[in-house]
Amino acid sequence: MIIITLEMKPFLKTLVFFIFLSVYSITWAEVITWREVVHEQRAPFYKSTEAIRVADNLLLFQADIGGWDKIDSRRNSRDMVSVLSAARKRQLLSDKRHRCSLDNEATYSQMRFLARVYAATGKDKYKEGFLKGVGYLLKAQYPNGGWPQFYPLLGSYHDLVTFNDHAMIGATRMLNDVANGLQPFDLADGVMREKCRLAAGKAIACILQCQLVVDGMKTAWAQQYDRDSLKSVPARVSELPSIAVPESAEVLRFLLSIDNPSPEVAVAVRAAVVWLEKVKVVDHKVLTVPDESLPGGIDKRLIRAPGALPIWGRYYEIGTDRVMYIEQGKIHYSLDALSHKHRIGHAWIGGRWPAGPLEEYEDWKRKWKMEN
Repeated sequence: MIIITLEMKPFLKTLVFFIFLSVYSITWAEVITWREVVHEQRAPFYKSTEAIRVADNLLLFQADIGGWDKIDSRRNSRDMVSVLSAARKRQLLSDKRHRCSLDNEATYSQMRFLARVYAATGKDKYKEGFLKGVGYLLKAQYPNGGWPQFYPLLGSYHDLVTFNDHAMIGATRMLNDVANGLQPFDLADGVMREKCRLAAGKAIACILQCQLVVDGMKTAWAQQYDRDSLKSVPARVSELPSIAVPESAEVLRFLLSIDNPSPEVAVAVRAAVVWLEKVKVVDHKVLTVPDESLPGGIDKRLIRAPGALPIWGRYYEIGTDRVMYIEQGKIHYSLDALSHKHRIGHAWIGGRWPAGPLEEYEDWKRKWKMEN
């Protein structure tokens, strides 16, 4: 009889993993994640056999309208990097009228990948897929410059102007890159580039209009907005009207990247920086602590920690700037007020999302000779 000790477990996990690969003839390409493919590859990768195979997969997953479905870990993100069977390819070719989304970095991420593979290979089908995606972004944009989470529209919160999960900024940045001829996204002709320039301009105007104003002062941004009034509105049960710090940090980083910023952009940037500095939480940190009496044996606590780096809450109440902790649609004002499940299952506080953009702001001021 073989006795398995604790010290042997990591080795056994590795052994079982390799046996699994061997038995099922799975290649490394099939266990690589979509995020690794899109965000972590060096330029030579894009002319490799694996990159071409993934790019071909993306064309199969692209809808007739030019977009892609929501990326998630349960379905298509794994499929997009897998070696697809002939039957799966036939299924994808027969279903080109599926829903499309910007949620979880969908559509513009596939577009960026196709453009990089085209730059590496020169194969026209990847350029055509990219430009089809540009057409989708132009179609999906609301007249006010915003984008819904899904297009064609699905109803409910999916139709809101969505900053959550990178939707609004991802689409805006993509069209802005096309309009500016940024390599390798310089694939559009003059007519389409002009359409992208106008669309990106509308999007930036929408972003500026969506900056929440409290008592006459600009603050930062919410997750979702009504498509007509551009007021902050609720979406899912934990997404209530609020000032959302991760989304605001992403918006700020995008605005800081704009060349020759207009006075309106400069005002928005300064106001967001002032607000983010105002609401940072100092001399505190979030700790994961052992507690055998609780499920999973752990808990989260917000504790005093003099000298700790500043942190921020996920959501702030509009008008009071209090950190919001939300459970089943009810607002609480302390981490301890949440149930254990909600306390440890969400990053309500402790993030440093704005830290990078706030550092970039100092360089931005020097570059564009902005006064405080």
